[in-house]
Amino acid sequence: MADASEIGSPSKELLGFASYLYKPDKSGLRAREGVLNGRRVQYFKGKSALNALTKSDDGQTPKCATREDAIEWMQDLLDYQLIVRCDKDAQNARLLRINPMQNFDEETYYAWLYEGSRILVILGGIGVVAVVLAGVMFPLWPSVLRNGTWYLSMLALGLLGLLFGIAIVRLIIYIITVVTYPQGLWIFPNLFEDVGFFESFVPLHAWEVPKDAKKPAQVAEADAGTLGAVDTDADAKKTE
Repeated sequence: MADASEIGSPSKELLGFASYLYKPDKSGLRAREGVLNGRRVQYFKGKSALNALTKSDDGQTPKCATREDAIEWMQDLLDYQLIVRCDKDAQNARLLRINPMQNFDEETYYAWLYEGSRILVILGGIGVVAVVLAGVMFPLWPSVLRNGTWYLSMLALGLLGLLFGIAIVRLIIYIITVVTYPQGLWIFPNLFEDVGFFESFVPLHAWEVPKDAKKPAQVAEADAGTLGAVDTDADAKKTE
């Protein structure tokens, strides 16, 4: 393996290639999780990386015009130790070991040593330190800020308590209606659905639809679609 200190720092263009491959939402390269030297790493197959660099989606120009260019870039990633060639353990596929041959081969696996941009990590650390310092210096805050923080915290706790109260009440009403009626009544049926804040409280209530009632409706829709297709075919034959 080449010593990164001997060949200098990677260029911005090479780091751009590494960042592109590292983010699956951009490159489409799906990495798997493994263990290398006792720590968790993300690894991928060389062929998948070449496909990600040479693919052309939605008319966009691929990162590399040819597969040979992509191989050269992958070898540069190896030389600058942004990735490392590794082999799977015969007993446990998640365990990886470094291959002494650090030349690129699309049929082998590579683990990421590159960890992406450190800016978000640095900003997150600064934010944590700022929050801790602000909490420690709370007694020194102006009285207006301390009173405002207290009221905001009480408001947040009140909203949380109200949400729990609504959840308990709606569950009690549902259990009562299930026992006394064939169907259960849900108050705010969309309360825990994946919808917007205001949509969570609309409608105010709704009766639970039995599962058996859904199937006939689906069958009827399918039958209607089939009959419509048959009628269309019959009309076409008459026209001919």
